Amino acid sequence: MKNINESLKKSKTSIAEMDILNQSEAIFLFANEGILIVDKHGNIVRVNPNGEALFGYNEGELEGKKIEDLIPNRFREKHHSYRDEFNTNPHARSMGGGMNLFARKKDGSEFPVEVSLSPYKNSKGDYVIAFVIDISIRKKAEDKLVTYKNELEKEVEERTLVLKEAIQKLEKTKDELDQALKRERELNSMKSRFISIASHEFRTPLATVLSSLSLVEKYADLNEDEKRDKHIGRIKSSVRNLTDILNDFLSLNKLEEGKVVISPERFDLHELLEELKQQLQSIAKKGQKIELRCYSQSKTCEVTLDSKLVRNIIINLVSNAIKFSPENATINISAELTDSQVFIKVKDSGIGMPESEQKHIFERFYRMSNAGEIQGTGLGLSIVNQYVHLLKGYITFKSEENVGTEFIVSLPIHL
Repeated sequence: MKNINESLKKSKTSIAEMDILNQSEAIFLFANEGILIVDKHGNIVRVNPNGEALFGYNEGELEGKKIEDLIPNRFREKHHSYRDEFNTNPHARSMGGGMNLFARKKDGSEFPVEVSLSPYKNSKGDYVIAFVIDISIRKKAEDKLVTYKNELEKEVEERTLVLKEAIQKLEKTKDELDQALKRERELNSMKSRFISIASHEFRTPLATVLSSLSLVEKYADLNEDEKRDKHIGRIKSSVRNLTDILNDFLSLNKLEEGKVVISPERFDLHELLEELKQQLQSIAKKGQKIELRCYSQSKTCEVTLDSKLVRNIIINLVSNAIKFSPENATINISAELTDSQVFIKVKDSGIGMPESEQKHIFERFYRMSNAGEIQGTGLGLSIVNQYVHLLKGYITFKSEENVGTEFIVSLPIHL
């Protein structure tokens, strides 16, 4: 009886073991993944049907081949070293973490895969079970997702760029409107100052002209030539002042409208300055003397500039020196020519400029607080400054109140 029971137990154990073996075989045969069993030398011992189909081989064709036969040629050499490293420390893991893995079919085509490795031993030796999954569909979906993401980012970037351009245009429009508004305010301010200055500057010489004309008629009848000539001189001076005022406003208008055209020509600067010296000496105050000095490194004073603009610059600076200097004062004009530059200086010993106001010297309509009743529109130096810039030069000055002022104009010799 005892023997019978033992026999039954053995029979049941054998059946259970067979069931387990049958289950394992079923898993191997019917698994969706490709399953390859490889020995430590890289020889394929067994492949399940899905593995054979996955790699495009017929039943039994893969057994005995090297695992490297299923790897693209460009990766085979490195795979040998990877296999040796795994054999030194075998443990269950995914293959090629963080890498894109590819397998090679029988026809040489490649496809992306995921591979999991599980080592095991039996009485015959050390083996590795490789579970291989074809992830082609997933990779296509991922590639489409990446493409869609890139397209989306590109579209967002393009729309952002369009938005930026629109914002820039709005900002530009706003700046233009701000500039236009500022310009309008400046024009309104200029109109107000023009009316104020014009009404004052025109009234005085016109009143002088009218009163002097009446006296000229009176003295003509009395044959008093000296007194008559004196008032004729006053009329000429007043007319000249009116002409200067009108010229200032006309020059400003041309500059504002961009109508000043530069016309370079070759001329002798010393001859021009000598001519202007004689011309301006005739309007100088009693006892005032204009002195001229011209020096050139090349023995010639020829320049290529716009002679009309240079003439206007000199006339304006010297006229100011005459107006703001006392009788019997000396006004110095000097010109120095180097190889590339010409420096023109106009120096007086007049009332000078208060230090606190010197920063306003080139502003339109600005008149120094110490100008008193000396006639002027406050436009001359602003016009001079713009003329100098048109000639690609610059203007500086030195001034001390009650001592005098010196203007230095630097211009290129050739435009």
